[in-house]
This record gives sequence, C-alpha cells and structure tokens, in this order.
Amino acid sequence: MASKIVVIGGVDCELRDVFTKLAKLHVKQNFSFAIIVGDLFGDCSTEHELEQISALLSGAIAVPLPTYFSLGSRPLPTRVIEAIEANDEVCPNLYFLGRRGTLKTAEGVRIVSLGGKLETNSSSNQTADKYQPRYSESEARALHGAHAADILLTQQWPKGIRTGSKAAFPEDLTPATTPEEVQSVADLCATLKPRYHLSSTPSFFYEREPFFHLPTEDDPDAKPLTRFISLASYTNKTKQKWMYAFTLDPKAPAPLSIPAGTTASPFPPPSTLKRKPLPNQQTSYQRFAAPDQNDHEHRPRKRARNTHAPPGPEQCFFCLSNPNIATHLITSIGEESYLTTAKGPLPTAQTFEPYTLNFPTHMLIIPFTHTPTLASIADDSTRHATFTEMNRYRSALQTMLNRRAAGRLGAVTWEVSRANGIHVHWQFLPVPADLVKRGLVEAAFKVEAENLKYPRFVEAASTSSDDHADPSSERGDFFRVWVWDPPAASAESPPVEGEGEGGSEQHPEPKPQEPTTGQTGQEKTLLLPLGPEFRFDLQFGRRVMAKLMGLEKRIDWRKDVQSQAQEEADAVAFKEAFKEFDFTL
Repeated sequence: MASKIVVIGGVDCELRDVFTKLAKLHVKQNFSFAIIVGDLFGDCSTEHELEQISALLSGAIAVPLPTYFSLGSRPLPTRVIEAIEANDEVCPNLYFLGRRGTLKTAEGVRIVSLGGKLETNSSSNQTADKYQPRYSESEARALHGAHAADILLTQQWPKGIRTGSKAAFPEDLTPATTPEEVQSVADLCATLKPRYHLSSTPSFFYEREPFFHLPTEDDPDAKPLTRFISLASYTNKTKQKWMYAFTLDPKAPAPLSIPAGTTASPFPPPSTLKRKPLPNQQTSYQRFAAPDQNDHEHRPRKRARNTHAPPGPEQCFFCLSNPNIATHLITSIGEESYLTTAKGPLPTAQTFEPYTLNFPTHMLIIPFTHTPTLASIADDSTRHATFTEMNRYRSALQTMLNRRAAGRLGAVTWEVSRANGIHVHWQFLPVPADLVKRGLVEAAFKVEAENLKYPRFVEAASTSSDDHADPSSERGDFFRVWVWDPPAASAESPPVEGEGEGGSEQHPEPKPQEPTTGQTGQEKTLLLPLGPEFRFDLQFGRRVMAKLMGLEKRIDWRKDVQSQAQEEADAVAFKEAFKEFDFTL
C-alpha cells in the first residue's frame, strides 16, 4: 500500500513554527510519517533555542505525527540526549534514527540513515559517540549490509551526484556553502539503490533528475530508479523549498523501462570485465554463499598453484560491501566488526533446547577490515579496536549463555589465522559445561591434533592488561581456541524460561582481553602453531566439536544448509534473546 510521506529540511530549532505548520498540513494530507533532514536542533547558544527545546520536552510543542530524524552538522543537545536515553524517543512521535541506522516503518518503508560528516582522522574517537555528527568509513561500509533501501538519508552529498545532470544549481556559492560530496556516500547509494536519497543544504533546494542503476544478475530486466533531493533549511533567506511530499509504495517493483527525463547513474559503474571465478576457499570461507553445485568434492587433494589474485571485498562473502552477502544472517553490527549466524550451523535449533536455547547459537564474529589475519591490519588503533570489539561480542555471547543456561553451558571460540587466507573471523559455539569442567574439550582438540600429526597445542600467554603480550598482533600462522568454563550454577540462578522477567538484574560482563574468573567463569586460550606451507584442515575446529558433541553427521556444513526461511527464523530468535546483551543497541 502506498504511503504519503513529508520531508522537512533543517529546522534549526524553530520547533514551534515548523511543527505547527506541519500539523495544519497533516490535517489535510493525512501523511503516514515525516522525515527531517539536516539539523533539527540548533547549537543551544541562544535563549530562544533553549526555550524551544524546553517546550518540546515538556509537551508544550506537540509533534503531530510519527517523525524521524538523524544527525546533521551539529551534535544533539544534552537534554535531548537524556530524553532519548531515558525513553527511546525525544518526545511522543519524535524518534532519533541514530548516527547510522536502519529502520522499517509500520508501513513497510525501509529507511537507512547516515548522519554527520565523514571523519578522515582515523585516530579520532569522535565517531565512538553516537550523538556526535561524525562517522567513519567503516560505519558507512557497514550500512552496505542493509542491501537495499526505500529511503536513504545522508547529511553529505554523494560524490559526483551532478555528473550528467542539467538540473539548476546555484552559481553564487562559496566554498563554505557548497555541499561537500563524499565517495563513501556515493558507494552507499550505488549499493542500496534507494528510491529516494534525501539530504539538506542550508540555503537552497536541489532536485536532480532521476537516475537508473544497472540491472543485476538476479533481476536482469529491472532498472531501479533513484531520486536525489536536497531541501533547504526552514530558516533560509530566499524562500527556497524546505518541505517536500511524495507517495511511495515499498512493494512496487522497479520499472522495466526508463522513464523520460531519466539519466544514467552518475556514479562509476562496476567493472565491465567478467569476474574471475573465486578460488577454492576451503569451505570455511564460503559460509555466506549458497552451496556450489559445481564444486568437485572428489578431486585429488593436490595443492594447485593459485594463479588468481585473492578475491577483494566486492567478492568476499564476509565483506559487507559484497552485494551478494546474505544480510538475513546478520544479527548485530558494531563499530569495527559484526555478528552473524552461521550458514549450515553445527548444532540445530533443538540441540540446546534443554538449556532454554531454541536456536543453534553457532555464531561468527567478523571484522569489517578485509584481511587474512588480525595482525595484518596495518593501523595499530584499528587493529586494537577490532580485536577489543570482537572480544566484546564474545563476552556478550558468554554472558547471554550464563544468564539463560544458569551455568550449564560453556563456550568454545576458534580462529584460523593464515597469511594466505581470505578474511579472518571467529566461530563461537556453546558446549555443555560438563564437557568443559571435565577437561574433555581441551583434550579433544589436543587428541585430534595428535591424530592428524599436527604440532602440539601450547597454552597462550596471559593477555591481561599488565602483560606486554598483544594477542591482536600475534605473528605467524596459527589456530587459536578459547575454552570458556562458566561459573557454577546456583540455586539463585535458575534457568531462564522463555525471555523471562528480571531484565534489570545486573550481570557483570567479562573484560574483553582478560582471562575471566570468579562470577564470570574461567577461560583458557590454546594456540596451535602452523607453518605457512602446512596443510591444515580449515574445518578442524568444527570437526573436533562435532565428534565431541555427537554431531558427526553435521561435520560438512554444506550438507546441512537450511532454507532461507529457517535461517531467518533462527536469526530472529537469536536477536530477540541477545538484544539485552547487544552493546550496539
């Protein structure tokens, strides 16, 4: 069903005037919702602005219909942040989309937002504050995982947006008033192919001719159209258009023909060269891909010389910039990494039912950076931030298990780090705590390594803060496994039934880089050194755990790939259980 939507340019804290005008118009037009682009609030430097904010928060200024806004060029006022933190909204009907975020409205309209300006200084920590108008390259790339959007909101313009356009553009702009165009925004628009890409400029209105995107292999006949519109602010001096309304049906198919007046996409098209087939990535890497029916499983295991360059981010099944990534598996997106359910999980949704888990909980923790090892991330601050956040995901998963299973489930996390790999990642798997406490998990890895004539496992050095070891820069090829032993169950910690109440109860979370002890259990890290030419089975971790847990029939993940409906159901069930522990929300 089509929705009537109204978009408003920068309000600059003229809240009473704008919402009064919107209310009068809404009575006549009956909009589904409103969107504000640019700055909703000012810099709180005047008594007038402070009075406007106070009136909004007290209810003296009413927002007449559901209204969404993101960040413009200014940070949010402190009182507004406090309201959002306390109530998940500024006031009734006024919702903050975050610095970056995705939303599906009740009408089924998919909105993706990226507020603020690109922070080019990688050492700056301003992007860590979600209320500051700054975003990083990795945040922009993370939104590629949304795969598609009906509406894209950005403060900055996409680079090259005026290429091939004859739309009127002001000629008297100064460098200070000329919109900044950014490549990361252009990449985002080209990836999501939104029906509307909305932005704001303080002093003028600009509407580009619609442009079409190239058809895809999945839908070779469709030609998705994007309309780029930038609204002036309400306070502009030349009475430029600051309000725009349109009707959108999110279920309407992309046009099969190109309407008159439409141009080609202003963004550089993808390479017209035929892609080389991906080299065999030893199955572990292909967890996001559908099983390859042409994969010859019975070929001799002779190591062929790889004459192809390793796949780049656009072809990597772990990179969010890959247009074919299975976004329905993704369950959480952080600052430097993301969390996803595994394709062809080792356990099933029934494996951990006795522990009150109705989903497989076989998870992958994946860094944004396309790199074969964590140590190969050149920038020290990025490497440390990535390793810390991946550990934070691991700790959050363990905390969730501790809460739901009351000490009856431990966990194993493993990493294959090889210089000739594709995209490093960690695999997380629950395991009955009984197997951990009896030393059977550790023994299983050591015995399997001995049976395969692998090198011996060594216990990794301490990674506590007073130790000089840096686990994120561990050199050489290796297989690393963390074995987590949960705290003992107590009468005060019964198993959780369903989602349970008690959501306000505090459960300490293990520090990301320290061995966990006491209330959070204990953890041991084992390292298996590997030479660069060593023939190592990338399914080693899965094979060990399958044998230990009696799941030998599920060793080959390709033979247990679920339907997309099953995958989506497992992902939804996991997200519901994990949301209390998801630090990105």
